Formats: sequence, structure tokens, C-alpha cells
Amino acid sequence: MIDFCGLRLAHPVVNGSGTFDAITARRVFGDALLEQFPFAAFVSKTITLEPRDGNPPARLFETPGGMINSIGLPNRGLAGYLKHDLPELAQLPVPLVTNVMGATVAEVAALVEAIDARAEIAAIELNVSCPNVKTGLDIGADPHGLGKLVTEVRPRTAKPLIVKLTPNTADVSRVAQAAEDAGADAVSLINTLRAYAPHPRVPGAPWLGAGTGGLSGPAIRSVALAQVGAVARRVNVPIIGMGGVSRGRHARDLIEAGATLVAVGTESFRDPLAGARIHAELRELAAKRGVLRS
Repeated sequence: MIDFCGLRLAHPVVNGSGTFDAITARRVFGDALLEQFPFAAFVSKTITLEPRDGNPPARLFETPGGMINSIGLPNRGLAGYLKHDLPELAQLPVPLVTNVMGATVAEVAALVEAIDARAEIAAIELNVSCPNVKTGLDIGADPHGLGKLVTEVRPRTAKPLIVKLTPNTADVSRVAQAAEDAGADAVSLINTLRAYAPHPRVPGAPWLGAGTGGLSGPAIRSVALAQVGAVARRVNVPIIGMGGVSRGRHARDLIEAGATLVAVGTESFRDPLAGARIHAELRELAAKRGVLRS
């Protein structure tokens, strides 16, 4: 068992926000999903105060080392999430972390207060890092602005507060320090790297409907290791490390760089049970070293 901000987790592998649709997966696989759930905790997709349709198509572009997404955070909004999604997510056999994002401090505060009131939710993750939404990037890239945000919302919840950092900043460790100083219980990184995909048939035009998107997958693994290591050397709070994890050895590398938990994202699109497989591979690697970890 792993103690993460007071949550007791069976193992160190969780999902990256927005990369695993547990509700749809249960409709496809039935209750077998609950019996063999691939993650030790479930992180919801980003929830905003009002409903969002997301970005215009195209939304995805495959690259040799991963993919660029420009989904744009489509969701039902807070009221829709609490009414429709939460009752189903609360049935999962693992702690539920709800990821939230707002365009202003007041919006984030309202989201945090509403989530804090729900006993079904174990922790809150603040998305200040999405490269597809300008306000998230601006707050997450500025230590002063992020510190003000966390300082404002920290008193509004007794639940563990995780800040999901943006990699698109000059010094991610400085931003992480600002989050810790303002009261964050943990940080998670890295989110996707800002990227551009040219249209294959229209010179000078973007393929993605929003113009740019976020690069994920194996292409960002080395960046994730560097940034997780830099943050681990600067802060004392737990770290959820992510970025290009598709094998147990990739998860082990992030843990050795300083992560407490490891999140799987893009790999789950290819293999829905990737989280369970990666956990099993982690155990095998630990056993070979003579130290068996749960």
C-alpha cells in the first residue's frame, strides 16, 4: 500500500486526467471493469464551471513519437458532473480525484467549494496547465499568479489539493515551489507540450481546428524525466509523474527521478488495461532487484 496525501492506494499507477473514460469503459466491459480496475486511483477529466463543447475538429494528429491533441476540455459543467457523472464514478473501487479548471480565481474557488462538499470525492486536482486553454497556461506558467490562486482556494477545501503543472514555462521547479508554499499537498507533471501540426494538403494551414494542441506520448518522456527530477529536488510534497509512460521501466524511471505516483495517459488509448500491465511490470522489476513493492 502507498500513502499519498492521506489516501491509501494499492499501487503507484493512476491515470492522467482525460485519458481514460471510466464511464464508457464500464458500459463496454461491464462490472468486470470494477473487478480488474487498472488504476489505484481515478482522476476525472477536467471539469469547468459551465459546460464546454471543446475545440472544433480536427482534434487529433498522430506523430512518429506520440500524438497531438486539441480536445479543448469538453464536459457537462459542474452541475452536470455532479448530477450525471459523479454517481457513476463513485462506484469505482478506488479513490476518486476530480480535476477542475476555471478562467478566474473566483471560478476555481466555486469549483473547489462544490467539490469539497461531496464525500464521494477523495481529492482535487487543479488544472492550471492545459495548453489548449489560454487562462490555464497563463496561471500555471507564472509562479506569482499560481501562488495567489492556490492561496485563495486552499482554505476552501479540507481534501488533498494537487496542482497539475504546465511544462510550458521557463522554470517548472519555481512554479512547483510557489504551489507548495501556497498550500498544495502535491503536484503532478508533466502535462502535454505545446505543439503544431501542419495541414497535409493546405500549405501554411494548421491541421488542428484550434491551431495548436498538446503533444503527448513517448516523444515527451525525456522532458518528463528532466522536469520531475528538477521539481523533486526543490519541493517536499509528493509528485505524480507522467509523460510517455508505456512500460514498467518508464514508470520506474519516473519514481527514481522523484515521483511518488506515476500516471498513464496516451498508452491507455492503445491498451485500456495499460495501467494494470505497467503495475505488474513494476512489480517484476522490483522483484528482480530483490525488493518487492506493492
